[in-house]
Amino acid sequence: MKRNAFAMRLRPGCEAEYKKRHDEIWPELKAELRKAGISNYTIYLDSKTNTLFAYQYLASDAANDELPSKEIVKKWWHMMKDIMDTNLDESPISDNLIEMFHMD
Repeated sequence: MKRNAFAMRLRPGCEAEYKKRHDEIWPELKAELRKAGISNYTIYLDSKTNTLFAYQYLASDAANDELPSKEIVKKWWHMMKDIMDTNLDESPISDNLIEMFHMD
């Protein structure tokens, strides 16, 4: 199991809508994430900077590189693009974070 973290940016004033959409996340999207080897997926918000901090476990055989080609993922990105900073393909702009410390 590998730990993975990344940051994304939420547009100002969209905190409640982002939370609502994730509270109602589609079961088929969750299933696709699990199928790709993702678990323990948590997203936090730094409300001072509108930075979203995502943390997840990746299985040793994770296939998360294939997620961008999945239709359900593209559909989710399309729905989220109005409240997040996104790339041209509508994927969230994200920055990988470097692990500096871990304690079990």
